[in-house]
Amino acid sequence: MLQSVRPIASSLRSALALQCVAGRGVVVASMSSPVSRDDKRVDLSKEVALYPEAVAAVTASDASVLAWKGDLLALGVFEEAITPGKGGEKGTIKSPELAELDKSLGGLLTELVELNKFTGKAGSSAFARLGGSARVAGLVGMGKLEKAKPVAEWGPSAFQALGAAVATAAKAHHAKTAAVAVVDAASLPSDGMAEAAGKVAAGALTGAYEATRFANKPPDARLESLAVLGAGAGAEAAIKRAAALARGNILARYIVEAPPNICTPSHLARAAEAIAAAAPDVFSCRVLEQGDCEEMRMGCYLGVTACSAEPPKFIHMIYKPAGEVKRRVALVGKGLTFDSGGYNLKVGGMIEMMKFDCGGAAAVLGAAEALAGIRPRGVEVHIISAACENMIDGKGMRPGDILQAANGKTVEVNNTDAEGRLTLADALWYAQEKCGAEAVVDIATLTGACMVALGNQVAGFWTSSEEMATALTQASRCAGEKVWRMPLEESYWEQMKSPIADMKNTGGRTGGAITAALFLRQFVDTDKVEHAHVDIAGPAWDDKAGGATGMGATTLAEWAAAQGA
Repeated sequence: MLQSVRPIASSLRSALALQCVAGRGVVVASMSSPVSRDDKRVDLSKEVALYPEAVAAVTASDASVLAWKGDLLALGVFEEAITPGKGGEKGTIKSPELAELDKSLGGLLTELVELNKFTGKAGSSAFARLGGSARVAGLVGMGKLEKAKPVAEWGPSAFQALGAAVATAAKAHHAKTAAVAVVDAASLPSDGMAEAAGKVAAGALTGAYEATRFANKPPDARLESLAVLGAGAGAEAAIKRAAALARGNILARYIVEAPPNICTPSHLARAAEAIAAAAPDVFSCRVLEQGDCEEMRMGCYLGVTACSAEPPKFIHMIYKPAGEVKRRVALVGKGLTFDSGGYNLKVGGMIEMMKFDCGGAAAVLGAAEALAGIRPRGVEVHIISAACENMIDGKGMRPGDILQAANGKTVEVNNTDAEGRLTLADALWYAQEKCGAEAVVDIATLTGACMVALGNQVAGFWTSSEEMATALTQASRCAGEKVWRMPLEESYWEQMKSPIADMKNTGGRTGGAITAALFLRQFVDTDKVEHAHVDIAGPAWDDKAGGATGMGATTLAEWAAAQGA
């Protein structure tokens, strides 16, 4: 949905040829045979990757801070390690361990504390040229020691933030090799240090993301390796898992940031096929064409795609673990690769951003990429997206039309810009009836109302299942993503009632995110299937963070992986 602006400058489309290349799930999209509405052909001849050609290799190391040699050395410091200055006085180092390191580094750390008024507060950092075994060294604030847990109660943990800060510093100082150590780590629970190392790795790998694929400029020096010093036993396994989750997040970002003349429904389908092809022992993929969807009478989905020159692609991936399957679940992502609003044309802003309306599909494909790396046992996962465009055409749906979903329910279309829920309706039915899912999570950039309610950093979710609410909340905490449970106010359904059909596709102006969740629930038998709806309209895109965020990919992967336990 999401209200938007300006007439469309061009209706260029591109059919994309993808091929798997070396590495887990690395995909290249070659822009070939572009098709415009008047069938003119334009050769753009530009290759676009779905994953970086190279990412930093993160390892656990037993090397001491002073013995390590490389470009950048970062020390994570808690507030308790520094005595802040009062009045005009300078702050001083209180931690014996940090003082000993400062002495060995010729007083550099004292200078950083004094000149930068560094106190160890979360989000602060100070770096300077060292010129010794490390070219650049510095301090990164981690906040209060008592709050330093690998899994935070809300948002990224201090360790994820530390990794992200190292990635930022590496960019600023053109560092190819880096190391990071947590000062006073002995004060932390020993059984949590391995997990903490994984969070540092996750923060560094996702923090190194850059939206540079479409710029004709040579890349700057990029971080090639990161050593996590003093991580202890079990850290390598935690780092490996974190790297798989980070790959999923980055893949989701690459999908969302791609322009709509590249990221078409066919592009999403081929990306799914490539992910599955890279892990054939656990993944399979089937792409249903329009005829297949017509046979299943997916009238809501087909009503949305009818306006587009791009064919719809209904994506169905299956992750099957080795051994016994204890639970069967589904992840359903909204896959609108461009949303013009249809006849209810977006006229209030953001139309140029509507490539991000496939953020839900990107999240479930990113989760698939992560699952291929972490290989959870005991759970079969179905990844589904009814991918299409919402355009304008004489043969497309109009305000006032009635569509019939695959479950037989009829929907009066009173707003063609509330199209995402129509595609999700048939996809949710498919997850239940064709996949036998016992629990389903759908994720979508669905409503401007959720953005108004929660802003651009927090996703909302709705469920009537307490067990699912608990599991999703825990998964979001493990991921370091901000997800907040919202109410399913039953009385609001009155807004959705139609005098001529089973329901309308939108309600009144107020409570729009809630009525959208209530609409989606009509297509799941919640007496038999647990269901949660996640709205990521706000946090799917963040200009300050470089654009696409990959929101939801890690949370979904964590949730799905936990279902087999």
